[in-house]
Amino acid sequence: MKKRNYFVYLLSVILFVQISGCQQPNQKKTDMEQKVDSLLALMTIEEKIGQMTLFTSDWDVTGPTMRLGYKEDIKNGKVGAIFNAFGVKYLRELQQLALEDNRLQIPLMFGYDVIHGYKTIFPLPLAQAASWDLKLIEASEHIAAVEASAEGLHWTFAPMIDIARDPRWGRICEGAGEDTYLGSLIAAARVRGFQGKDLADNNTVVACAKHYAAYGAALAGRDYNTVDISDRTLREIYLPPFKAALDEGVGTFMTSFNELDGVPASGSKYLLRDILKGDWGFQGFVVTDYTSIEEMVDHGIVADNKEAGELALNAGVDMDMQSAIFNDYTLTSFNEGKVKIEDIDDAVRRILSIKYKLGLFDDPFKYCDEERENTLVMHPDHLNFAREFAAKSIVLLKNEGEILPLSKNTKNIALIGPLADSKTDMIGSWSAAGDYMKSTTVLEGMKAKLPGTNIFYAKGCDVLGTDKSGFSEALAVAGKSDVIVLAIGESRDLSGEATSRTSINIPGVQEELFAELNKLGKPIVVVLMNGRPLDLTWLNEQAPAILETWFLGTKAGDAIADVLFGDYNPSGKLTVTFPRNLGQVPIFYNTKNTGRPITEDKWTSKYLDVENTPLFPFGYGLSYSSFQYSDIKLSQNTISPSEILTVSVDVKNTGKYAGEEVVQLYLRDLVGSVTRPVKELKGFEKIFLEPGQTKTVKFEIGADKLKFLDINMKMVAEPGDFEVFVGTNSRDVNSARFSLVE
Repeated sequence: MKKRNYFVYLLSVILFVQISGCQQPNQKKTDMEQKVDSLLALMTIEEKIGQMTLFTSDWDVTGPTMRLGYKEDIKNGKVGAIFNAFGVKYLRELQQLALEDNRLQIPLMFGYDVIHGYKTIFPLPLAQAASWDLKLIEASEHIAAVEASAEGLHWTFAPMIDIARDPRWGRICEGAGEDTYLGSLIAAARVRGFQGKDLADNNTVVACAKHYAAYGAALAGRDYNTVDISDRTLREIYLPPFKAALDEGVGTFMTSFNELDGVPASGSKYLLRDILKGDWGFQGFVVTDYTSIEEMVDHGIVADNKEAGELALNAGVDMDMQSAIFNDYTLTSFNEGKVKIEDIDDAVRRILSIKYKLGLFDDPFKYCDEERENTLVMHPDHLNFAREFAAKSIVLLKNEGEILPLSKNTKNIALIGPLADSKTDMIGSWSAAGDYMKSTTVLEGMKAKLPGTNIFYAKGCDVLGTDKSGFSEALAVAGKSDVIVLAIGESRDLSGEATSRTSINIPGVQEELFAELNKLGKPIVVVLMNGRPLDLTWLNEQAPAILETWFLGTKAGDAIADVLFGDYNPSGKLTVTFPRNLGQVPIFYNTKNTGRPITEDKWTSKYLDVENTPLFPFGYGLSYSSFQYSDIKLSQNTISPSEILTVSVDVKNTGKYAGEEVVQLYLRDLVGSVTRPVKELKGFEKIFLEPGQTKTVKFEIGADKLKFLDINMKMVAEPGDFEVFVGTNSRDVNSARFSLVE
């Protein structure tokens, strides 16, 4: 450090301490503030920069590179947090390493990608969203937190709350789908599940809202690609889930890889200082995604790594994940006056505050409890929950002739397909510390369900490739069976990060396998596994029954068997639109009308070769039962801004099975100062009905549900006419109209 700047730095510390000591009685600092401020006053700038640095260990890798010599960095105070390390024994060793020669005794924080379960793996987040069950989603994250914290972890890089409308993007599987309203509710539920009521509890972990922001809007669905959207679209569609996470108290935010309005997110003052820390008042800390500071050089917004670090720190990044740029360059940048001590102190204050809230200053080893590790990880209760949650995440797409549920008295069943007995694929992508060898396959689930039934298995083909040599075996086992269950789709490595696809067809020769089996004239049930919407147009025309089972986790096979044989009546609903073909993409339910809405006239907004409507709309999902909706009843036809409109509808189970139905409420503002979507989800309720039972479902609509960003970018409810829709999905609805008056 240059001599002159060092004296300036010391003077600023002295002044800070003096000012801190002159607090007025009504400005008394909390214990946390006193602890953090006292540490800041004692820390050298090198120690501060260390706290702003996050490195991976050599235990597990989630990125393209690994930093060597990280143990020396820990001993030398050059790192404040470690990720990709887990297990009580190992993390205790790392924590001891950090504290041995640490004069200030500042503990490490340990993070990991706990995306849909820790070791007990739950359905992919997109599948979880299909349950439309916020309590189950929250409970799953609580269990994940219990298991992760039992193995010494403090922090998860989840939830991913990016709104995604393009099925080419592989990471669509990690979010809640295409809808902002539902995505916001799920974001809040996930934060509650991870963080609980008090981060000091030893069964919680700090959540991380990612990827901030608009990562799901990557052009052409290509991962890491540029994002080019309006500020209106950013604020209406992509930011609300992040605000919902913040309002729920999320401790950290993660920057996204993409640029927005010409600036990479890790260097965006607009996103980080103006909106997140300014307008929203976020008090936690911001961490980058893997090496994203360094990647700003490739973006072309900075000339070298040093400039990248300066841009990131000045923009509002608090912690650098893996690139080591803060570690390597920030001291020099400070000495040159390129970064400010105030911003460094602010970053460190935020990081230390999270460590304090976790209770790490009181006991750095509080999460290192081998008894909890041995007792809680993959607890039987967690496995039972995983099975229930998996079943509730399944979506019945087609059931022609009520082929499902299959009779348990069926004597001979053929189970065919590359995903029928693949333990690896059951747990899906981003499956944390999950052990796929402990997962249950469809074959195992069916055999356990029906021990007296002949279940003949053949793989048939691989997920990828053109080899058809297994077709003959598949046809042979199908020939001696009464019904065929065909498990096909994507393998787990075809969805997730860096898995963008230009085709969303079922890969390989799997559809050809179906075609050959179909020639036998026997009933076929397709069990589909995938992490994104697929082009199912051909399959939907051919198959009598299709179950969308996604990747369901550790208990996948048991849950699928529960649904196949009627022990659970499927209730899942899609939270992302399934197109008729890739040419319709992007396609989503809450689109806007054009000036030439579709008619039979040629000169309207439509395709020549396929209709505008999707194959399966948002909110779609069948049941083994059927549900009848009455006309909508409104408590009144006009409301003022201070009044509440009650919308009610009677729903009757007209089938022979008890089941659950997700009753969905949509609204449309018919005339606005800016154009409005044709429908927007504004409420839903999941109800259970016995056969013949009727329930009245009521929704309340106040001015808050009618607000939007007007022509002046102000959140207002404009007087005028509205249409309300209630139904079983976004397409099949009843409607009524009302007015908002001044």
